[in-house]
Amino acid sequence: MLLNTKFLRPSPDRRAVRRERLDVMLDASEGKRLNLIVAPAGFGKSTLASQWCAQNTARTAWLSLDTHDDQPRQFWQYLIGAFEHSGLMALEDAKKQLSQESGDDLTAAITCLINTLSTEGVPWSLVLDDYHVISDDDIHRQLAWFIDYLPPGILITIASRTEPPLPLARWRVRRQVQDLYPGLLAFSEDECLSFFRDTMAMDLTEEEVLSIAQRTEGWVAAMQLSALSGKAGQASQSQSTLTAPIALEGKLISDYVLSEVLDQLPDPLTDFLLDTSCCPRLCASLCNFIRERADSEEMLESLLAQNLFIIPLDNRNGWFRYHDLFREALSARARIINHERAETLQRRTVNWLLSHGHVQEAIGQIVSSQDTERLAQVLAEHGNNLIHGGFHLPVLEWLKLLPEDWVQESPQLMMLQVWGLYFANRVEKLEPILGEVENLLDRQVADSHPDAEGALAIHAELSLMRSYLARSRNDEQNASDLTRQALKDIDHNQIPLKSVTYYGLGLDDFGKGELNDAQEALEAAIRFGQVERKPSTVLSSGGLLAWIQYHRGDTDLALDTTTRIRNWVDEHYSDPSQPRLISCWQNSALTEIYRERNELELAASYLSPLLEHVENGTEPGQHVVIQYVRGHLAFSKGNLETAIECLEDALFVGNKRREHIVFEPPAVSALLARCYLAAGDQAKAMRCIEPAIQHPANNPLNREQNQISLARTLISGGRCREAQDTLSALIPIAERNAHNRHLVEILLVYAEALQQEGRAAEASAMLERALDQAENAGFMRLFAEENDRLKRLLLELPRLRAPGRWNRELLTMLKDQNATLNPLTQEPVTQRATGPSDSEQPSPLVEPLSLREQEVLQLINQGLANKDIAMTMSVAPATVKAHIRNLYSKLGVGRRTEALAKARELGLLDQSS
Repeated sequence: MLLNTKFLRPSPDRRAVRRERLDVMLDASEGKRLNLIVAPAGFGKSTLASQWCAQNTARTAWLSLDTHDDQPRQFWQYLIGAFEHSGLMALEDAKKQLSQESGDDLTAAITCLINTLSTEGVPWSLVLDDYHVISDDDIHRQLAWFIDYLPPGILITIASRTEPPLPLARWRVRRQVQDLYPGLLAFSEDECLSFFRDTMAMDLTEEEVLSIAQRTEGWVAAMQLSALSGKAGQASQSQSTLTAPIALEGKLISDYVLSEVLDQLPDPLTDFLLDTSCCPRLCASLCNFIRERADSEEMLESLLAQNLFIIPLDNRNGWFRYHDLFREALSARARIINHERAETLQRRTVNWLLSHGHVQEAIGQIVSSQDTERLAQVLAEHGNNLIHGGFHLPVLEWLKLLPEDWVQESPQLMMLQVWGLYFANRVEKLEPILGEVENLLDRQVADSHPDAEGALAIHAELSLMRSYLARSRNDEQNASDLTRQALKDIDHNQIPLKSVTYYGLGLDDFGKGELNDAQEALEAAIRFGQVERKPSTVLSSGGLLAWIQYHRGDTDLALDTTTRIRNWVDEHYSDPSQPRLISCWQNSALTEIYRERNELELAASYLSPLLEHVENGTEPGQHVVIQYVRGHLAFSKGNLETAIECLEDALFVGNKRREHIVFEPPAVSALLARCYLAAGDQAKAMRCIEPAIQHPANNPLNREQNQISLARTLISGGRCREAQDTLSALIPIAERNAHNRHLVEILLVYAEALQQEGRAAEASAMLERALDQAENAGFMRLFAEENDRLKRLLLELPRLRAPGRWNRELLTMLKDQNATLNPLTQEPVTQRATGPSDSEQPSPLVEPLSLREQEVLQLINQGLANKDIAMTMSVAPATVKAHIRNLYSKLGVGRRTEALAKARELGLLDQSS
């Protein structure tokens, strides 16, 4: 789990001295790759970088480093996390590469990050603060390689107490580095004067300011200490006392902090500083807890008002940190005064962090204090949640800090190792460890070990892990049996794995086509995932559930499911500065739903974040699903070349990587055959669909889809009777299993086969039946995907001229498509022979507004803001923005006032409103 406060840029103090001469030097320029700010502690490196970032126009990522980051994998985890926290998208592949690579060779992950920055193509600035804590040669080498291959427009700023061992000479020759050393960072006389008068609010003479500046050589920390000492002296003696010598050596400065600052403060404030020095980052609640007092907020406000080495970490003054030098001095003094109390305060700090969900930061504190016993205890208690929250690699590293025999004697710790290795895709190491865990459990039971009662919980985990391994080997029956055994065992204990287990059951049932059971299992996975606080499992389960609901014709229910899940995730795991959690199943289902509802731009908005996963590399199963949905959307838009390219790629990956896909992907062959038919290649369509028919899919949905495409191909070859035989066998199955989308498609294709045989009345009856079924489910776009002959048959039906919004929208869509083709020649129509009647007057819009867009338009007309519209419609704000973009595109406008004016002109709104 990454600590978000490390990505927070310190908020610039509005009273701080602005140093324009240095800002200009830090600004981006042609060819520059690196700003290097090197100076001892207290020279204002972080403040300067923070001020510059505040006025910099480029997107900025900030990373505050500490000693725990002196490991290549953790360093790059946090560096990638800094970009992600600041809004850089498409980093999943870089994170995945980082999790999978063994050893310290992280080239692939770094390459993914460089490629992502290059693809985005916008200026970025990355600040690495306190880089002097990094001593690992591999990190220096990797960072140098990263900087060498950065795309144009990316600027790195390093703040460090020492010059880092990077190829600076080579970069300086190429004019790629801007150096800022103590001589430049030292405050000028004018800056010193501004510092004391404006920042410290001290009324000193120019001569006094110049005297201090000379003695401190412009070192702002020493100036601040001197100013604070002077304030205290002025308060007690009513005169300036700025004559005490100030040493620049670290130890003497530490002594000065203690003697000239603490001794001048009131005892309550001094006690507060000493007590809270054990907290690298602090807030009022944390301080109250460890001090067992209730006045911490006032104390923090007092420190902030006095500018006493406290740095805000957010804009709400909720989190702070002390100046490092100041905190180090305080901590050393606290341990000298009362070592036992210092240890107690640190233990309380860890307890507070654990109880408030800051588990990783708590473990960092435990590791720094080298308390291996507490580390083992916390990992046994919280490690499972950390791993299932995506932080398996840190857990594996922490386990290495424990004595090996401790791990070998603890089934809980060994299972953490198993889960960590599994999520790191190091499955080849699992079987021996699983055997060791089983042997250890048997010995503990035989020896009546105190932990023997927990053996059942571990056995449940073992069954669940073996089920995942079986599923990855396509051993579906064994996977299902093991999963159900795990679920049976879990019901008798409290381990937080029910959501993951039920999701596995849902996948199994979906693969077998048992959709009712799959829905029940996925609802359980969502419910337990919310209890267990596993947002990724909740999203994936909800997405697959919506996918099933959509294919059963429950489109509104599917949208309700996605909205419910999205709202829960945003409520509990929302951070505006970070990209939203994305689920392949959820976004794929939404893409299909809005494509089917003829809201193609909105569908594309949900597809867009998934494309980055395909381009940067993702799991093969997800790759196939995304490419299938992408191809289907392209097919709906008439982009056959793109559709065929996507679907052929999906078919190739699905066949080549089948052993790595734990579920049966959608029927790619069926949709690809349709594309070939639309392109006029009946022979290729038949070659595509025949293998799927000869080797039937396990999932009934896929089997039906392949049979429907076979019928289409047969009709294209003039074999209408064979097509009807195929379809007539499918109708009762689709009705019985509530595969309503397939049922509509079956009826449409059946109608075409009847029409080709001259059985027009029967064909019309079949189309009427298809329309009734589609209206109930809200399907629309599938009619537009049929051939022009069938669409003209639909246009002739009186059924579509009956009152009703769905009829009206479908009729308009079909007319708009039919108007571009000559009914006989299929060539583009240049003009109409006769003008249309009033009842058939085409919409003045290029494409009609969808129901949702009409609703958004009405709410805009009421004066509601986007967030209020989202609340009214019970959708995410991003969904509202997508609707508005689509609405503006259809109206041909760029802002709200223009949209409302155009809508009134077209009669979409009351002229008086």
